Amino acid sequence: MADFFSEWWGTAIAVIVALSLVACTLLLWSQSKVKVKVGSDGKPLPAETTGHVWDGDLMEQNNPLPKWWMWLFYLTIVYSVGYLVVYPGFGNFKGTFGWSQTGEYEKEMKDGEAQYGPIFNKYLAMDIKAVAKDPQAREIGQRLFLNTCAQCHGSDAQGGKGYPNLTDSDWLYGGDPQTILTTIREGRHGQMPSMAAALGTDDDVRNVANYVLSLSNSAHDPIKAALGKPKFAACAACHGFEGKGNQALGAPNLTDKVWLYGGGIDTVMETINKGRNNQMPAHKTILSEGKIHLLAAYVWGLSNNPATAAISEAETVAVKAIAETASATAIPEK
Repeated sequence: MADFFSEWWGTAIAVIVALSLVACTLLLWSQSKVKVKVGSDGKPLPAETTGHVWDGDLMEQNNPLPKWWMWLFYLTIVYSVGYLVVYPGFGNFKGTFGWSQTGEYEKEMKDGEAQYGPIFNKYLAMDIKAVAKDPQAREIGQRLFLNTCAQCHGSDAQGGKGYPNLTDSDWLYGGDPQTILTTIREGRHGQMPSMAAALGTDDDVRNVANYVLSLSNSAHDPIKAALGKPKFAACAACHGFEGKGNQALGAPNLTDKVWLYGGGIDTVMETINKGRNNQMPAHKTILSEGKIHLLAAYVWGLSNNPATAAISEAETVAVKAIAETASATAIPEK
């Protein structure tokens, strides 16, 4: 695109705009010369028609435009010239006001930062779990989610085929607050290569698919699953020998019944044969750090009850304090 939009393109646009204005002016001038024809008695003659007739006697007449209508068209041309002097539109000329969409956008973003920046900074200084407990923060986080994430994960955050459900406790890379924050900020690129060549024949692929389904007690053929178990060793490097996955790699747990693309035999075989290539974009270039922090808190709260989590942490602290007190007051054994 950068090669296409060159200095020559701006000149071409300017020429096209100028010719269009001149052509419109000449057309109006030529039409303004058309007069209503009158007879020798000074009365208007019957109007000419365009030759179009409907229903036998309904004709389209060819009368000159009224003068007031003609002058309105002239005014639009004058207005167009004035607009092109003030605003960009005449090739590379930026207009006397220097207005641009980019400048308008940057101004709005600056004004928004001045108005809402203190709110985001307040939550940025708080722990993510504490932010998740704040009602106002959850409302802001929900709006950020609907504007930024709902296109893929759905407005209810329950995902869809190829897009993870964010309301359950199943996480490809981990569901702790810091990991969620990293996922939103940096994005993720999950890739599973095609394993067809590594496994061998189509029968081997089907056998391994049945073994994979057997790990979660999904519908499968026990005999084929038994035959596929030794071949599963080719998959263990990522998913582990027990099939419980590896969050460091983003390799899913195959022992639960949570499937990103579906848990039928045909879908599992398709995944093995063709592999999968998923990418979540990084949001650090489109969201401020404060917004990412709020969004991470909202997403974490979707699968965790912030109030319950707070109670659990308080209980943990209390139990630890009691244990330390008991240890300090215990009578040493002889």
